[in-house]
Amino acid sequence: MSRKAARRTALFLLYQWDVTGQPLASLYEGDVDEWARTTAEEVAADAPDLDRRVTEAAEGWRAERLGAVERNILRIALHELDGEEVPDEVAIDEAVTLAKRYATEDAARLVNGILGRIVREKAAR
Repeated sequence: MSRKAARRTALFLLYQWDVTGQPLASLYEGDVDEWARTTAEEVAADAPDLDRRVTEAAEGWRAERLGAVERNILRIALHELDGEEVPDEVAIDEAVTLAKRYATEDAARLVNGILGRIVREKAAR
């Protein structure tokens, strides 16, 4: 499975987890890609901290006010931005692409703006 497809799978898992409140492990169907599973589990475990960071960067928006799709796209992107595997530009581009596909153009702009601010602040440190 490509990283793009695995990222999409992680998004679907996290969306279901976020909306239903069911344990993440109960949402796996069939053979789930290892990268998607690991990413979803790590993001779910760090969700409170990731949401706090989204809220800090969103100016006037709290993470819990965002739609579940946008919130989980941002969580995945922040998780990737914190790691060393994916360049910042790729993490942002993939997040914007997911937002365009599964949310709206406005959501894609919001995701891009929040992630851009986080990357700029990270670079300024």
